[in-house]
Amino acid sequence: MNKTLNVVELFAGVGGFRLGLEKANADIFKTVWANQWEPARKTQDAFECYSRNFKNIGIDEYSNMDIAKVPSEKFQQLNIHLLVGGFPCQDYSVARSLSGEKGIEGKKGVLFWEIKRVIENSHPKYILLENVDRLLKSPSKQRGRDFAIMLATLRDLNYIVEWRVINAAEYGGAQKRRRIFIFAYKNNSDFAYRQKRLNPYEIIFKEGFFAKTFPVKEEAYKNRVDYVKLNKDIVDISDKFSFGFYPAGVMIGDEVFTAHPEVLEEKFTPLKDILLNEDEVDEKYYLDEETERKFEYLRGPKKIERISANGHRYIFSEGGMSPTDDLNGPGRTMLTSEGTVNRSTHIVEVNGRKRFLTPIECERLNSFPDNWTAGMSERMRYFCMGNALVVDLITKMGQTIIEIDSKELVTSEQIELFV
Repeated sequence: MNKTLNVVELFAGVGGFRLGLEKANADIFKTVWANQWEPARKTQDAFECYSRNFKNIGIDEYSNMDIAKVPSEKFQQLNIHLLVGGFPCQDYSVARSLSGEKGIEGKKGVLFWEIKRVIENSHPKYILLENVDRLLKSPSKQRGRDFAIMLATLRDLNYIVEWRVINAAEYGGAQKRRRIFIFAYKNNSDFAYRQKRLNPYEIIFKEGFFAKTFPVKEEAYKNRVDYVKLNKDIVDISDKFSFGFYPAGVMIGDEVFTAHPEVLEEKFTPLKDILLNEDEVDEKYYLDEETERKFEYLRGPKKIERISANGHRYIFSEGGMSPTDDLNGPGRTMLTSEGTVNRSTHIVEVNGRKRFLTPIECERLNSFPDNWTAGMSERMRYFCMGNALVVDLITKMGQTIIEIDSKELVTSEQIELFV
């Protein structure tokens, strides 16, 4: 029988991580603490949504305060097995302290450093994080630096790290949503011991956490495989590191291997399968003639002369796109502007009439239950889904974590004897 895994969810939003894990197995994944706080907002819509949906089902505490103000003692008291969270892509540069002894954060408010603080004070067995895929390439003037700092930080906290950029539409989803997922595990665990006996290629393409969860072909795309060794000094990484990370990889110690895998067999849910019956769609979602004309312009090709702030004239060009979204394919990436008169908004045509997606259909794009965000304003329902992750991906990863943890039979002390 599998053990219960205590989960802490940071930057919880409307609860996608928790929902996905509980769909994998609610008896195993028990959320013992979660935090959601939206700065500069009087209404905490995501927090209230989370509270409504997970009311009275076992959470000990749900915090609606700035994570930076939560005392470290709180995390020391929690017996955390799995730490999860999605966090903003920010500038992770670090600098030498006045004493010259170690790196310090170069900017306040960078939420990854709060993740680091939680880990330092709780030492979870597993960590599962989510971010936008541009994290691998940021900042633009020093490609890969920010991700390298994150890897080195987790290395220094004694974790092995795997990562993978996942497009939900390639693994059954109804939306082309690409996000990077980062899975870290203690380097003295049974799983780590088994992974160390493999070569990095086997981990990335066959036997790793992501390879087992999201199968790929055995050969890298266009032979894109590379290796880099991280400097032990994180400040040196911040100052000098530049490297082109591929969409998948593994870090063991200072050594980082990265590759570009291809999906073994692409499977998606067509957009038409998540649409409501038309008799369930309110008339307000249909486009009037004026709005149709606006979308024809926004989604059409254009060349516009513009003047920059310094007076330079230039031509802004934009290619055309289909006037409506293909019902037989997956939806495009949903943004927080969904539902507004914006080029990125989905427009579907059913029975000769064009309309917006409804909030319920946007929930379905991210595999949330219908009306998960009901209770907040319609604009915020679209906004929260534009920020959310695809729940079913977390369910798949949760199932793999259960399988990994079921084999955690040898203690850390015993592993040390084998190394």
